[in-house]
Amino acid sequence: MILKSTYLEKLKTEELLTLSNFIVKENFKHHLGAILPSKYEEEIILIFEEEISFNKNAEIFVYKDYLGSIIGSIRILKWDYIDVLPIQKNFNINPFSVIGDISLKNVWHIGRFAIKKEVSDISLFKKLIICAITPVCQHKDNIAFAECDSKLLRMLKLLGIKTTIIGKSINYLGSETIPISMNYDGLISFYEKNKNLISNDILISKISKINKNYSFV
Repeated sequence: MILKSTYLEKLKTEELLTLSNFIVKENFKHHLGAILPSKYEEEIILIFEEEISFNKNAEIFVYKDYLGSIIGSIRILKWDYIDVLPIQKNFNINPFSVIGDISLKNVWHIGRFAIKKEVSDISLFKKLIICAITPVCQHKDNIAFAECDSKLLRMLKLLGIKTTIIGKSINYLGSETIPISMNYDGLISFYEKNKNLISNDILISKISKINKNYSFV
């Protein structure tokens, strides 16, 4: 699909159910074709409920087409050390066991990355990634966790983003999903090369407020 008219914006809270529907259907479309499992609607509700619980400490960025339909999404969450992260719930991984005894500023979680199957646009891909990693790249002692399928993991590597696999993969939303961590050093090169793809205006809002809270001293 050739993108003629698209725009980037932050998702409104009232659009979270629409986002959840997009995430589930696009994941299954990418990995299972036109087949949706019989209980896919349950997955939509689970994602919706999780994102509602994360909403106060999160920012979701979406690309929309000229009709206002979502064609790409990503979410950045600042961990408050209270919410249960997906790596804890789905992989039984304790973030602190991964972090170890290192200097730490903030812990982030990146999720809900999806691009409409019919869209092949590396620029859109890069822009969504920049939206998510910008707050992580604001301090050298930040770390981020994520769960991504094997195809996405290969793409991140090709783009020069360094990741660390922190556990065994599971099947999630129709694909092999791998838990990873990313630190400042592994992200900053990609960030510096591509940060000008996104206007500062779209990045500054709730994230800047979130940055004032929840950090280790």
